[in-house]
Amino acid sequence: MNTASPLQPNHADWKILYRAAILETNKPAVPQRVSAAEEAVLARGREMFYGSSDPEEKEALEDALYALRAFRTAWQNTEGA
Repeated sequence: MNTASPLQPNHADWKILYRAAILETNKPAVPQRVSAAEEAVLARGREMFYGSSDPEEKEALEDALYALRAFRTAWQNTEGA
């Protein structure tokens, strides 16, 4: 049973949250989407640290976190323009 609330998503859903963040077109929603995705990516990374570790998923997590941070920076720089 999935008991995750919208504020505390299931960490296995990090890919869904990542895609939602980078594809968000509603500018006011971008910061919240990016934050939720970053939290899910980091939480999944912690789960993998203490459990089984799939090298491909680890690399995907690192790539996603890098992209989210770059996306956040780019969004912040265009927000004032």
